[in-house]
Amino acid sequence: MNFDLTTEQKLIQKTIKEFADAEVAPGAEKRDKEKQFPINIFTKLSDLGMMGLPFPEDYGGAGADTISFAIVVEELSRACGSTGITYSAHISLGGAPLHLFGSKEQKEKYLTPICTGESLGAFGLTEPNAGSDAGGTQTEAILDQNEFVINGSKCFITNASYAKHLALTAITGREGSSKEISAIIVPTDATGFKIIDNYEKMGLHASNTTELVLEDVRVPEENLLGRRGEGFRQFLITLDGGRIGIGAMAVGIAQAAFDKALSYAKERQQFGRTISTFQATQFKLADMAMKIELARNMVYKAAWLKDRGRTFSKEASMAKLYASEVCMEITNQAVQIHGGYGYMREYHVERFMRDAKLLEIGEGTSEVQRMVIARSIGC
Repeated sequence: MNFDLTTEQKLIQKTIKEFADAEVAPGAEKRDKEKQFPINIFTKLSDLGMMGLPFPEDYGGAGADTISFAIVVEELSRACGSTGITYSAHISLGGAPLHLFGSKEQKEKYLTPICTGESLGAFGLTEPNAGSDAGGTQTEAILDQNEFVINGSKCFITNASYAKHLALTAITGREGSSKEISAIIVPTDATGFKIIDNYEKMGLHASNTTELVLEDVRVPEENLLGRRGEGFRQFLITLDGGRIGIGAMAVGIAQAAFDKALSYAKERQQFGRTISTFQATQFKLADMAMKIELARNMVYKAAWLKDRGRTFSKEASMAKLYASEVCMEITNQAVQIHGGYGYMREYHVERFMRDAKLLEIGEGTSEVQRMVIARSIGC
């Protein structure tokens, strides 16, 4: 086993770490307070060639691997969780389905703008009655001659306000109680397509989370992504890759919380000495460091398996589950180490804790991850 990053991965890590420290972190607290989407940051990421990082150069991507993607998500999330989730969803939910299942013509038309940063990537899966039970999709697409007529709604969709198009799931046929679910590419400026951005969220305030409403939206039959009836399988594959991104996000936020807690512990004095000299604090920090390292290794292993074309569904679920729960634990401990100051916004750690909670819910709850893992081990 070789745990060293490649020369290219090290260069990407150095570049994005410097960018995150200089461009992303300084305004993170202000953006969170003002619910200000970091559009300028994504313009600069586009200039750095990061927006199509793991996709082929033929479509404007950089041809990098999944480990590189995880590194970028981790570093962006360390600086700002909202920026991290925006980037992760852009790649793993917006670009990945087009790359995996799109025709050459669809990739040229729809993946290229994502890779160049002209459009942010988004994916329409979750519905008011179809969260963990994604098979409960109710959005329907009826074929009328050579056009799909789509009616329905989606909720909790990341990046849609800044996407020029997105793939979404819809019922394209029924046989008794069973549904034929397909994925269809829909331009966001289509007649009857409405994007509503008015959620009041616990955290990740600077990210874009929307509701989609589709009323008789018409798109050409050629916008079918992959084969008809394979939408369910496609989004399961998409979510496997997305869970690597969520795991990397968790590592980044946990790292940020640990760094703040360690720094504070070395400065804060109680009873005549810094609290970092107290064994109770040392044990907290030691556990935090250990769990971050374990989570990072799990994320990198899942990414490594994906890059080699090997089965990685179980490992992605394990990485996402462990990293997200550890992140929640570590951000909680970071607040605790800060004491009363940890409850105050200016010390940042309360924001990390609020941002962390979504990671135990999005792209499959912790309970769903345990179901996936249980099935994979033969339960």
